[in-house]
Amino acid sequence: MRIDIPDGKDPIGYVWGEMVPGIGAAASDFSLAVYAHTTLGLREFEAARLRIAQINGCAFCLDWRTERDGRKVEEEFADAVTEWRTTDAFDDRTRLAAEYAERYALDHHGLDEEFWTRMTAHYSQREIVELSMSIGSWLAFGRLNHVLGLDTVCVLTGGSSPRRESDRAAT
Repeated sequence: MRIDIPDGKDPIGYVWGEMVPGIGAAASDFSLAVYAHTTLGLREFEAARLRIAQINGCAFCLDWRTERDGRKVEEEFADAVTEWRTTDAFDDRTRLAAEYAERYALDHHGLDEEFWTRMTAHYSQREIVELSMSIGSWLAFGRLNHVLGLDTVCVLTGGSSPRRESDRAAT
């Protein structure tokens, strides 16, 4: 971890809440709003979110699975996201969500007319704005947590912490 956390303090709560309360609370509200107010389908939402998690390398984000109405994506979904170009597990919207997330993070200047023609054939303008804001949130906050080393101390619902990449390789 890159930030000194006082003994007994929750690292996420301390950094996001106590160190920069004016910024951290607003950032947290934005991050939570992405989940609370999304109109996107679970598979396209998770395809974009997981692709950003893979690019960021955020351990917490890689282990997290969004739950909606008691449902989560299947275990193999993250592998399909890695192979978004060739997987047969995705429909057009899900594939485009993964592609958009990757290009947004790695080549936003390369989002050309051909891409936007495909995107607008499958997503409304409102959905494109929503997906863009969601991707922006995940990109910024996943990187923030990873860069500061907070991603390995986040606690998942149920009390477990994410596994580090070295722990994944050992299992």
